[in-house]
Amino acid sequence: MESLSHMGRDNLEGIFMVAGCASISRKSVADTLRRRAVPILFVLPAALTLLAITVFPFLYELFLAFMSWELTVNVSPHFIGLQNFSTILFKDTRFWSAMRVTAILMTGGVVMQLCIGTGLALLLNRLGTWRVPLVSLFLIPVMIAPVVAGFQFRMIYHDQFGPLNYLIELLTGGWWRGFAWIADPKVALLAIMLTDVWQWTPFLMLIVLAGLQTIPLELYEAAEVDGASSWQTFWSITVPLLLPAIVIGILIRAMDSFKLFDIIYLLTGGGPGNVTETISFYTYLQGFKFFSMGYTAAMGFLQLIVIILIAQIFLHFLKRQREGA
Repeated sequence: MESLSHMGRDNLEGIFMVAGCASISRKSVADTLRRRAVPILFVLPAALTLLAITVFPFLYELFLAFMSWELTVNVSPHFIGLQNFSTILFKDTRFWSAMRVTAILMTGGVVMQLCIGTGLALLLNRLGTWRVPLVSLFLIPVMIAPVVAGFQFRMIYHDQFGPLNYLIELLTGGWWRGFAWIADPKVALLAIMLTDVWQWTPFLMLIVLAGLQTIPLELYEAAEVDGASSWQTFWSITVPLLLPAIVIGILIRAMDSFKLFDIIYLLTGGGPGNVTETISFYTYLQGFKFFSMGYTAAMGFLQLIVIILIAQIFLHFLKRQREGA
């Protein structure tokens, strides 16, 4: 009987201990939830807003891409499957022309910006007290809105009253009077590219300059002791250490150039003909002039896929470069 009473007391103590642990665990869970509730409530409005302005438009665009919805025709939207995509990819020659123009502007413009920006960064890196004011001056084009830059270069490129043709005529002694920059099909695309290069070269210059200032001076001193020339030092030390910053800068500028719109809208309107019509401008025409909502959504979705592929290529290259380093 005594052993049974001891067993009963032990069981009761075990039950009370389990109940106590359960109450403590419930209390700790409740305290944890209370502590997390306040941060969640602060973050929730921003998260919901972000979902409303990103996820919902994306899903709605994806839904429209499989629909035929022409606002100029009194026909209700109806499902057509992949017809919009097949029409764009296999029948719309204007789409591929716009993609070609976009590729030319993106590759040519970014290469020019990188070369000029790297040269300026190398020069500025050698300066002392004058570096900061000069960098501030060089960054003025980046701070100007693209709309303002478009209006500026519209006046600069004017074939009769623009200062660019005046300077050309002055430097050549009247032998050459320049071009009709935004009206001549041969040079209109070059005019767009030069405008973009003028505005965004300082951006790549700043990225390269920031990368240059992170390179330890001891590496250059060691290379100098080893008898390396300036060219060997540049290719063996500067370029490899700058490569991650350069890749990120090229990626940002490539994605930005891919959706170039404002300068083209203000300078040429896609003309003459469709010589300067980029994919962004063609999408704008389809949506806001031809009012083909489903076709425009499919075109926008294809552009998103292209931008994601470009980003993945650059990021994969950067990952491999870091693993190799």
